[in-house]
Amino acid sequence: MAYWEWNATGNPQHPHVVVCAHGLSRQGRDFDTLARALCPHVRVVCPDVVGRGRSDWLADPLGYQIPLYAADMLVLLAHLHQGAPLQTLDWVGTSMGGLIGLVLCGQPGLPLPVPVRRLVLNDVGPAIEWQAIERIGRYLGQAPRFGTLRQAADAMWELSRGFGPHTPQQWLELSRHMVRPLPDGGLTLHYDPAIAVPYRAMAREAAGAGEAQLWQLYDQIQARTLVLRGAQSDLLSPQTTRAMGERGPRAPTVEFAGVGHAPTLVAPDQVAVVQSFLLGEGEGGA
Repeated sequence: MAYWEWNATGNPQHPHVVVCAHGLSRQGRDFDTLARALCPHVRVVCPDVVGRGRSDWLADPLGYQIPLYAADMLVLLAHLHQGAPLQTLDWVGTSMGGLIGLVLCGQPGLPLPVPVRRLVLNDVGPAIEWQAIERIGRYLGQAPRFGTLRQAADAMWELSRGFGPHTPQQWLELSRHMVRPLPDGGLTLHYDPAIAVPYRAMAREAAGAGEAQLWQLYDQIQARTLVLRGAQSDLLSPQTTRAMGERGPRAPTVEFAGVGHAPTLVAPDQVAVVQSFLLGEGEGGA
C-alpha cells in the first residue's frame, strides 16, 4: 500500500499524525490542499487504499471490501508507529474512508498504536442511501481511455458535479492524480476496475444488515467526532445526521451549501472547518 506523507513541522518524527482516507474510486492525493494547510502543525498521511493510485491491485477482487481496508490501515499505523511513536492520532475519512475510520474507531479491542482522538466523517454515516449506491454502481469499474488530461478531467466532471463548485485549475489538479498512462499511449483511470466486483454483488438486504452493524460501531466510538455533509448529498441524509448527533459520540454536523456527495475539502471554508476541529481552534475545537 502506497501512502503520501506531508510534514512541514520541522520535526520528521512529529508525534501528532492525521490520516486522511479517500473515497471509493479516489486516491490519497485528493487531500493535497487539506494536507498543505495541516502539515505546518502535524504529520499528515494520505494512503492510496489497495487497488487505487500507486498501491498494488488484489489478485482476488472479492477482497475489495471495508474489513480488508481496515486491516491494511492497522498495518500502516503500526508501521508509522514503529518508525516514529505516535502520541496523537486523528482520522479524516471521505465516504469509504469515513467508513474505514468508523470501523477502526468503533471496535475498542483493535490494536491501534493509540486511540483515535478526533474523527471527521465526510459525507458518510452508518446509514447509506440505496439510490446513491445504485448511482455510483452505474459508473464504477469502467475503464475508459482518454487522449489528454483535460479530456479525462472533463469526463470525470460529468460524473462528479456533486462535488460542488471548483475552479478549472482546482478540478484539473484533482483530476491529475486520477489517471495513469497506458502502455500504448493515452490515459485511463488510476484504479483496478475489479473494485466494482464486490460492490455490484451487494444486495439491498445485505446493505440493510450492514447498516445495523455500522450503527453498533458508531455507538461505541469514543473519539470526538465531526460530520461534514454536502447539503445536496444523496448518500448521507439529514435524518441520518440528526441521529448521529443524538447517539454514540453525538457528532455535530457542518453542512456545505451547493455541494452534494462529497465535499472535496479544497474550498477554503471546508478546509477551515476541518483545520479548526483538528487543531483545537474556534468552533469544533478544544
